[in-house]
Amino acid sequence: MANHKHTLKAHRQDLVRRERNRGLRTRLRRVLKTLRSTIDQGNLDEAKSLLASTVSLIDKMSAKGVIHDNAAARYKSRLAKRLASQTAS
Repeated sequence: MANHKHTLKAHRQDLVRRERNRGLRTRLRRVLKTLRSTIDQGNLDEAKSLLASTVSLIDKMSAKGVIHDNAAARYKSRLAKRLASQTAS
């Protein structure tokens, strides 16, 4: 365990951030799963509205540092590509 006051504080802060980030990542995964299943079921109108809110959530997670910027771009790109492929067919 840490011996200095500042390292004890840093450890406490890490624990708080970890819990917050875990909750946010769980929320993100749940939204992604919902959107993917909606696209696969063929509910394209609902999927388009979900895509907008999901992209907004992904951007927020990226801004907060919960996910990396490149990971956020990858998620958005793959979701848009999946929706476009369902729309085309």
